[in-house]
Amino acid sequence: MNGIEGMNGIAGVNGIAGMEGLDPVATFCGNCDCGCPQLFVDPAAPAERRVILTDDFGQRVQMSADQFSSLVADAKSGKLDGITTA
Repeated sequence: MNGIEGMNGIAGVNGIAGMEGLDPVATFCGNCDCGCPQLFVDPAAPAERRVILTDDFGQRVQMSADQFSSLVADAKSGKLDGITTA
C-alpha cells in the first residue's frame, strides 16, 4: 500500500454525477467556486485505476497508486517545475 489506498475515513462525494463512492483526498486551488481540480481514491476500482485526478473541465485521469507515487516523486524532485513557467 502506498498511502493512497485506505482513505475511507474521508467523506465521499455522493450526489455528483459519476463520482459516487469516491473518497476525496485533495482540492487544488480551492479559492474559488469554479470547479477546481481534485484528487480522489476509488476504493472499489481495480488497483490500476484507483487514483483519480479531475480537472475543472470535467475530464479525469485514472491511475494506479504506484503511478501516482511516481508523479509525486517527480514533482518533489523538481522534475516538473518547468511546467509552471511554460
